[in-house]
Amino acid sequence: MGRDEERKNGERRERSTIFGGRHSQTLKFPLLTELPSPQVHKYAEGGSRGKISCSSMAVTSLLLLLLHLWFAASAAKADDPAIVSRFQEYLRVNTVQPNPDYHKAVEFIISQAKSLSLESQTIELVKGKPLLLLKWVGSHPTLPVVLLNSHTDVVPFEESKWNHHPLSGHVDPDGKIFARGSQDMKCVGMQYLEAIRKLQASGFQPHRSIYLSFVPDEEIGGHDGVEKFVESQFFKSLDVAIVLDEGLPSPTESYRVFFGERSPWWLVIKAKGAPGHGAKLYDNSAMENLLKSIENIRRFRASQFDLLKAGLKGEGDVVSVNMAFLKAGTPSPTGFVMNLQPSEAEAGFDIRVPPTADYEALEKRLVEEWAPAARNMSMEFKQRADPLDNSGKPLLTATDQSNPWWGLLENAVREAGGKTGKPEIFPASTDARYFRRAGLPAIGFSPISNTPSLLHDHNEYLSKAEYLKGIDVYASIIKAYASYVPLETDVGARDEL
Repeated sequence: MGRDEERKNGERRERSTIFGGRHSQTLKFPLLTELPSPQVHKYAEGGSRGKISCSSMAVTSLLLLLLHLWFAASAAKADDPAIVSRFQEYLRVNTVQPNPDYHKAVEFIISQAKSLSLESQTIELVKGKPLLLLKWVGSHPTLPVVLLNSHTDVVPFEESKWNHHPLSGHVDPDGKIFARGSQDMKCVGMQYLEAIRKLQASGFQPHRSIYLSFVPDEEIGGHDGVEKFVESQFFKSLDVAIVLDEGLPSPTESYRVFFGERSPWWLVIKAKGAPGHGAKLYDNSAMENLLKSIENIRRFRASQFDLLKAGLKGEGDVVSVNMAFLKAGTPSPTGFVMNLQPSEAEAGFDIRVPPTADYEALEKRLVEEWAPAARNMSMEFKQRADPLDNSGKPLLTATDQSNPWWGLLENAVREAGGKTGKPEIFPASTDARYFRRAGLPAIGFSPISNTPSLLHDHNEYLSKAEYLKGIDVYASIIKAYASYVPLETDVGARDEL
């Protein structure tokens, strides 16, 4: 045997390729027959010496596995800065109400879609308010689709109350990413995209088509966004099976999952009465009548809050009432006229009603106690969302075996190393209510754990670790949803999959 052939045989290796996004490593490991001759001799002898050799093989296998995992983790970690950078770029797009730059947000998302070879379509149901729809085409397009929804707008902020500019996407030394929308809910929209990027890198091909919707105006009610979208013929033609929408951060290790939400009743109560001198005492002034109503409302609020504080009901199970404004008095150049009792006064209240509430009893309370006509009171709803569907049933998504999507989500979260808490009613309102009203199952979920809820608050942030972990969770969920084929599906169709 020549020296070149000996060298060739000595260099034979078993190859293993590890994929990690753009980075891949090809490792060379020795074949069993290439181990030093004393070790090969032990394998052949058996007996106690053979057992020792088997242990050596186990150790070698373990070391090889650890090398695989180390290189895979290193390759994935190398992508982390780029992933976070894309999130920061989205956070810096100014989509603050009331003047959101929707077109710039859509332009950015489309650039991300192109890098993933996703189909895109922009729809303007209301001029100047684009709704972007992306599609990851499945291998079996006849199956109903999965819709991943997120809104592009964010609420206003008081810049002076923040430690870092709310549109900077600043990352502090602890890895916290500060920005308006970091929790609500630009994080979710980008996590959808990054999860698809991760799945594509692994070679996964969805059976069901996956749609991603980036919608406007959720923060001001969604009337020109999802509400009109759901009513459109275009939406009905999509054949949606399940919708994922936003949830809330969890202060514990368990993710919060929502199957319904409270409906907003924005109520303005007005009182009228005879004007009078500021020093005069008399009955049924506008302010006196309004204060009586405010006191009744305060007592009701306290009773609901007591149930919450005692742990008898969850946050989404009580009726919450909070005064948003109080308006009264006669203006003057220096403020208000102090020696004149006004003839009119009004107050606004943000009321959130769970779908399980007794609506008839609440409406009776409004008429008889909070705004009785006998006290010259009147009321007006600025917004009143119906918490019931067209058949009069509460707008709730099933969480039992009748809804396979719920169990699929819980299992997918577990497979990604997380866990979910018990199903909850969302304490505020989201676009999910419009999907539920259309008869679709909709689940509220944001993979954020061990984090204080700072939606609409100063110094809203999300840690890099939670953001990256959430991408893995969504990848697991999307994979489970995109692969699900119910048993009643045509056998031929199942075979094709």
